[in-house]
Amino acid sequence: MHPAGKVIEARLQHLETHLEQENPILLSTVQSFRQLDAVAFRLGLLEGDNSFATQIPWWPLISILGTFSAGKSTFINHYIGTSLQRSGNQAVDDKFTVICYSKEATAHALPGVALDSDPRFPFYQMSDEIEKVAKGEGERIDAYLQLKTCPSEKLRGKIVIDSPGFDADAQRTSTLRITDHIIDLSDLVLVFFDARHPEPGAMQDTLSHLIERTIHRNDTGKFLYILNQIDTTARENNPEDVIAAWQRALGERGLTAGRFYAIYNPDAAVPIEDEALRQRYETKRDIDLKEIHSRMEEVEIERAYRIVGALEKTARDIEERSIPLISSALGRWKKRVLLGDAVLMGGLLLALLIFSVNAGYWQGFKFAPPWLESGVNTPLPWVLTALLVIVLVVIHFAVRLAAARSLLKGLRKQVSSAGIKGNPAGAFLRSTKPWRSIFRKNPAGWGRKSKRQLREVLQATDTYIQTLNDRFTNPSGSETLLAAEPSSPVETPQVAEESV
Repeated sequence: MHPAGKVIEARLQHLETHLEQENPILLSTVQSFRQLDAVAFRLGLLEGDNSFATQIPWWPLISILGTFSAGKSTFINHYIGTSLQRSGNQAVDDKFTVICYSKEATAHALPGVALDSDPRFPFYQMSDEIEKVAKGEGERIDAYLQLKTCPSEKLRGKIVIDSPGFDADAQRTSTLRITDHIIDLSDLVLVFFDARHPEPGAMQDTLSHLIERTIHRNDTGKFLYILNQIDTTARENNPEDVIAAWQRALGERGLTAGRFYAIYNPDAAVPIEDEALRQRYETKRDIDLKEIHSRMEEVEIERAYRIVGALEKTARDIEERSIPLISSALGRWKKRVLLGDAVLMGGLLLALLIFSVNAGYWQGFKFAPPWLESGVNTPLPWVLTALLVIVLVVIHFAVRLAAARSLLKGLRKQVSSAGIKGNPAGAFLRSTKPWRSIFRKNPAGWGRKSKRQLREVLQATDTYIQTLNDRFTNPSGSETLLAAEPSSPVETPQVAEESV
C-alpha cells in the first residue's frame, strides 16, 4: 500500500485505470512514483495524503493566457467548433475555466471544487495554495475556478484552460498564484495580445508578468506568443507596423524563445474589400493557425515525455538538491547546538563553581561542603547529581529545538526560491528529533534502501523514454507504423516577422 494510506492509494489506482484506457504507455510510471513516494515519506519530504504523482496533471494541458480583449475565448470556440465560452470586448468571465472532453451531448459547467478534489486535474488542492498567499480565499475556490465539459473531439485526451482577462494591476495575489501554477504545469502556453491596441506600452504590467517571468525558464519552447485580431489592421493597411511594435516590446523584455504569430478568427473577421489584400491576410492567418493547431494536437506526445521527465527530475532533485540542502542545514544546526550547549551549560557550571567557592565549599582543589560530609550515608549527593544531569539534559534539548527553529525560516526560503518539490523543511525537522544524535551526518531515512530505490527509479525512466521513442519515432526507417510523427522543432522569434 502507498505509504500515505488508503486515500492516496485509491487515487493512484483511479489514475492507473484512467491511464490504462487513455495512455497505457505511462501506466508503469505510476509504480515508479510509488517508489519515489516511499523514499520521500521515509525522509519526511512527504507527509499525509500526498504523492508526487498528484503534483502533475496527467492529461496534456494547454493554457491560454492574455489580456481581457485579446480574443482568447473566441479562439477556443473556433478551435472546438462550438460556442462554449462567452466572448466580448470587455471582461466577461472572471474565473479560470478548465475545459475537457465529455461523451455527453450537452455541455456542463461544474464548480471549482470538482477540480480542487481530483488529482488528475491541474488544480488539485489549489485551495491550499491560494490559502497560503491569501488568507481566507482558499474557501472561495468556486470564485476562482470552474470546470466545463464538451463533446468536441478536439478536446479528447487533453485539457484546455481559458484564463480570465489578465490585467496585472487589478489581479489579486491569489489569481497571480494560479497563473504561475498554470504556466508551470502546462505543456503548451498560448499568450494572446490584442492587435486592436497597437501600443504595447499600455500593457506594461501584463508584459512583465507573462514574459519577463518566463524568459529564464528551461521550457521556453512551450510558449507561443499570438497577436490576435490582426485583421483590424487592414483598414490602415499597417500590419507590419503593429507586428513590429509588439516584437520590439517583447524583445525589450529579453524574449529569445517561443514563436510569434499573427492571426484572426475567420468567423469574426473585419470585412476586407480589397481582394488581393484579403488573400494576403487569409494566407498568413491560415499558415499561422495551422501551425498553432498542429502544436495543440501534438501536445499529447509532449505530455508523455514531460511526465517521464518530471519523474526523473523529482528523483534527481531528491538526491542532488534536497539531500544536500538538508545535510547543509543539519551541519549548521549541529554547530548552533554545540555553541548553545557550550554557552548555557558552561555558564551554568561556571555559576555553580563561583557559588561554591564563595560558600567555602572548597578545600584547595577538594570539593568538601559541610552537607556532603553530614549526608555521606544519605541519598542527597545522588539526588543533587541527578538534578544537575537533568538540568543539563533539558538545556541540551531546549538548545536543539531552538537551533532547529532558528533555521526553519531560512530553509523554507531556500526551498521556495529553488522550486524544490516536497518538504525539505519537514525532512530537516525529522532529522532533528530528540532520539537522533547531532553527530549523524545523513538525514533521517537516507540510507542504502532509499539510495537503491532512487537508482531503480532513474533506471526505469530510461526504459520509459526508450519505450516512448519506439512508439513515436522511427530512426531506422523500418516499416513499423508509428503512432504519430515527431513534433516539429520550435522556432525562435524572428527579428522581423514576415508581412501579413
